[in-house]
Amino acid sequence: MSRTNFDMLLQAGCHFGHLRRKWNPAMAPYIYTERNGIHIIDLHKTVVKIDEAAEALKQIAKSGKKILFVATKKQTKDVVAEKATSVNMPYVIERWPGGMLTNFPTIRKAVKKMANIDKLMNDGTYSNLSKRELLQVTRQRAKLEKNLGSIADLTRLPSALFVIDICKENIAVKEAQRLGIPVFGIVDTNSNPNEVDFAIPANDDAKDSVEVILNACCSAIAEGLEERKAEKADEKAAEAQSAEAAEGKAKRGARKARKDAPAAPAAEEAAE
Repeated sequence: MSRTNFDMLLQAGCHFGHLRRKWNPAMAPYIYTERNGIHIIDLHKTVVKIDEAAEALKQIAKSGKKILFVATKKQTKDVVAEKATSVNMPYVIERWPGGMLTNFPTIRKAVKKMANIDKLMNDGTYSNLSKRELLQVTRQRAKLEKNLGSIADLTRLPSALFVIDICKENIAVKEAQRLGIPVFGIVDTNSNPNEVDFAIPANDDAKDSVEVILNACCSAIAEGLEERKAEKADEKAAEAQSAEAAEGKAKRGARKARKDAPAAPAAEEAAE
């Protein structure tokens, strides 16, 4: 069963590409036609690509790994933040911090600095600072929160990137390529789909278009997380069962040993 359908995508305006003169020839297989100088994306192919991407994302989530969502475009920021938060995944919606992946330890240091400021504020270390110094610290904390707050839980490199508009986020895509991190991307007619591992041909400018695709992908991620939870619960139950069985066996063994023990001296007397 498909996670989306032609009509859903059509209603959300996923089929609108860019002007013909702005197109990337590598997108030719995904272009259905041209209307009023604008390329129209073949939504039948988009449906297939969404299903492929969703299935792969589900498996990543099921294995307990993180997927980093990237969208610094004004019109798609909020929807990406909302959807990524709903499945407990990190996201970047402000400026992409250069070296976020290739220089990950430095980014982690900045995140730790944020946690450190919080700790010092809570334990009263900053209470004797002057107003000016306190203001500086507060501003620094707010800046770190704005840029890195959404990746505070990302303790290691993500296992995949989900990018809205691979042209705008080309630095993020290049960093992921360098490290061999698979990239899922919504690609418009001005993009090169060969730059990402899972290309979803669709309008990457409209909020509705991005939302309908994210709904399908995030519900797949949620399924993966649920399956992981269920598997862990089954493992725990199996472990508890085997521990119970072992305990029962040990008890039966002890009872048998106690039963057999008094019989030994009697047998010895009979032998004499």
